[in-house]
Amino acid sequence: MSAPTPTPAPPAERLLARTVLVLALGVGAALRVWSALTDDGIYWPDEVFQSLEPAHGLVFGYGLKAWEFIEGARNWALPALVAVLLKLSALVGLDDPRGYLGVTRGVFGLLGAATAWGSYRLARAYGASELAAAAGASLFALAAVPLYFAPRAMSENASALPVVLGLAQALTPGASRRTVVAGASLLGLAVLLRLQNGVFCVGLVAVLAARRDGRAVRDTLAVLAGWAFLFGLLDWLTWGRWFHSARVYLDFNLVQGKAAAWGTAPFAYYGRVLLRAMGAVTVVTLGLSVLAAPRAPGLLGVAAAFFLLHALQPHKELRFLVPVLPLFAALAGVGLDSVLRHLPPSPVRLALPLALVVVAGFSGLRAGLLTFGDLGQYEDVKPRASAWDDSGPINRLLITAGRLPEVCGLKVEAVHLAWTGGYSYFHRDVPLYAHNGPGRESGLYNHVLTVSGAVGQGQVVASEGPFILVRLPNSRCAPDPAWSARLP
Repeated sequence: MSAPTPTPAPPAERLLARTVLVLALGVGAALRVWSALTDDGIYWPDEVFQSLEPAHGLVFGYGLKAWEFIEGARNWALPALVAVLLKLSALVGLDDPRGYLGVTRGVFGLLGAATAWGSYRLARAYGASELAAAAGASLFALAAVPLYFAPRAMSENASALPVVLGLAQALTPGASRRTVVAGASLLGLAVLLRLQNGVFCVGLVAVLAARRDGRAVRDTLAVLAGWAFLFGLLDWLTWGRWFHSARVYLDFNLVQGKAAAWGTAPFAYYGRVLLRAMGAVTVVTLGLSVLAAPRAPGLLGVAAAFFLLHALQPHKELRFLVPVLPLFAALAGVGLDSVLRHLPPSPVRLALPLALVVVAGFSGLRAGLLTFGDLGQYEDVKPRASAWDDSGPINRLLITAGRLPEVCGLKVEAVHLAWTGGYSYFHRDVPLYAHNGPGRESGLYNHVLTVSGAVGQGQVVASEGPFILVRLPNSRCAPDPAWSARLP
């Protein structure tokens, strides 16, 4: 179904729309950058060991290796992207963790704000007015869940922008051939960053086919085939086999079902968690998305398919939905526009979009209160613990340890290494031992990061919260030919 031609809005409404959009994007960007510079916590180890740590290895020559980058269950697109940011930071003198991590997390945060703009573009592609589209975009720009995840170097965040912009370009009615090709290419990039985004590629082809736009279908398939070739080529160059990462990943998750080892959840998990984390935003977005169905059935179908396919998988994490959230924000903008078209010019007509922005803003204000239970993470372990800055004290002590000139080896006794920032925070080319590594008497390291009260025969050199950094009596470290950089 083609989008209706937008009725020219009065100048006052256009000014209000642009003000709403600029403020939503500006405030959303500021909050994301602030979080990037102040939160050293970890939501899940993947945000370190699927991106930051392999990138650190590419740029600085050392880093812990997760099983995915030993057996080849991930391609190197995301680490390469992060490596570019680390390298550029180092070239301008920001070669300390505070510098290159701040830049990297800040860029990811800004990508999140740009993704909200992509929601605006997608809503406009379906004929939504500027005001309705801006209000819809605020649901991604200001809401709690997108704000929380935005600065984290995860494939979901990196791919959300090319997903929403790609669909905005490729699905715009009457789009030129070049625009469709550009949109399909962005979706190809999104798949390179995260394999699950292939759902959007299939959805795009289906929507174009439903429109009976044969040329656009052929062009899209050709472009996607080109990106599939690049995907396979990257794997061949890095892992030695075409589509190696996709094969290993799909075998691990779908054939062997080993992802279930990290937990399983029922079908209703995502709905329950979204209502808990940002209830008003979820209800409003869902209601307006349903109202968008007559004008954007294909887009709604694609978004719903992505959601349902993830809901059917046993292992679930809220972050998996990040790429689809800007689509629902755009659909909300289209649904809101459908409501506004039935209202005569009046204060109410302007109040509804502003009310939507207020709902999003209140959700954003609550973002700082999110617990892991709100986000559906560690529900059986620490559901009431703050989701912000978890492991932050440990990571800041890792930075401190890396700056000590006498450090020749460090053991992290306090937690499993997977719940630390690894060498990305430690940034010192010396052995980093796990909690179950050699004992203190081994002489293989001269510092330990442990819990308060476990000083033993050593000297506390730094502390934060319940954790301390201890210097052991031995000043030198014996060589350890058995040490491995593999993440235990």
